[in-house]
Amino acid sequence: MQLNELTAICPIDGRYGKKTLALREYFSEYGLIKYRVQVELAWFCLLAEQATIDELPSLSDSDRAFIQQLGDDFSVEDAFRVKELEATTNHDVKAVEYFIKERFATRPSLASVLEFVHFACTSEDINNLAYGLMLKGAREQVLLPEMARIITMLETFAHEHADLPMLSRTHGQTATPTTLGKEFANFVYRLRHQYNTLQQLPIRGKLNGAVGNFNAHMVTYPNVSWLHLSQTIVENLGLTWNPYTTQIENHDYLAEIFAAVTRFNSILVDLCRDTWGYISLGYFKQNLIAGEVGSSTMPHKVNPIDFENAEGNALFANSVLSFLGQQLPTSRWQRDLVDSTLMRNVGLGLSYSYLAYQSLLKGLHKLRVHPEAITEDLAERWELLAEPLQTVMRRYGVKNAYEQLKALTRGQTITEQDVHQFIEQLEIPATAKEALKQLTPLCYIGLAAELAKRI
Repeated sequence: MQLNELTAICPIDGRYGKKTLALREYFSEYGLIKYRVQVELAWFCLLAEQATIDELPSLSDSDRAFIQQLGDDFSVEDAFRVKELEATTNHDVKAVEYFIKERFATRPSLASVLEFVHFACTSEDINNLAYGLMLKGAREQVLLPEMARIITMLETFAHEHADLPMLSRTHGQTATPTTLGKEFANFVYRLRHQYNTLQQLPIRGKLNGAVGNFNAHMVTYPNVSWLHLSQTIVENLGLTWNPYTTQIENHDYLAEIFAAVTRFNSILVDLCRDTWGYISLGYFKQNLIAGEVGSSTMPHKVNPIDFENAEGNALFANSVLSFLGQQLPTSRWQRDLVDSTLMRNVGLGLSYSYLAYQSLLKGLHKLRVHPEAITEDLAERWELLAEPLQTVMRRYGVKNAYEQLKALTRGQTITEQDVHQFIEQLEIPATAKEALKQLTPLCYIGLAAELAKRI
């Protein structure tokens, strides 16, 4: 059976394939091979710059241009050639080495120095840097921009609806009013922190040989500053150098990055569930899409499917990323192959995250605020004024203020008249009474509007 979007086992490459195209460049088998080639070439060029390595002369400008083009123009067809070589070697990184040697062999100036391809490297020297580049590219070019779009949209929403009073619910029960904008501002603040954390986390890499000690390097060229070269190659690739490793880079940074992504995703789950609830209450309506069906049997329905999809994808992403974050930093002694197997699923967790972000943005774009429903739900909730009444009573030393308001309001239906009668009998200054009588559920919002506008 030919592989296509209908025959793929994983929805990322099947049902959702078109939505995750932006990540294929980074997390596909092609992407991994491409970055391996680029790392190998960068190491070869750096070695050629070292005057202490006599057997590898400096590269001519034309050779450098050839090598640069080989990495920049690496194609899917090139990757297929690597896979052909792997069919013989049964070793993916060795196949990359042989591919590069094939290409170098076409130029006499490079054909004489083929053995400096993959020089003194273990496979993990190449793999860890390739994965680092994959993650760096995906983070900067795909994930962070999509996260930023979500934050910007929520920020705009917070500002536009900063002054719209809304009933709060704590424990599912009516509670002190807020504004619609302030509730979205809360999410902006939380998401922005995780965004900044993710953006700043280092992506670490190493190139230090079979068990991290430069053993073969020092035997072959004892006068070369291998620590300096190791740091240089890693930093030239835009990564952060890790000088202390076994055969593998310890993957601690991956756990840190996955944790930041899962926290971002968890906040989105919270947002999806809240928005879903507000849609259910009628606070939001959703734009109708021509031809779209909400239910196979109930024609009237406009389901909040985008928020449900976003929630499901974010939860699944978190399950994958949390598992990887827990397992990848562990290894038996200096090396085992478990991490190699697990690393191939890094793109899975991040792809489901990306799907969640797209679904959420789609859902947010379809929302229309229904201010009448929001206002109506709050306007007659006079019991909410029990909080400010008892707080002002405390200021003026009225005894048992809380208990008095509890007796008046708990489990009762309270009207404006009931509240004003209660205020009138209080032994507090007349000015305080008049101020309390000006209060309504709709204006009892504290600094919510100001906080929403400041986000």
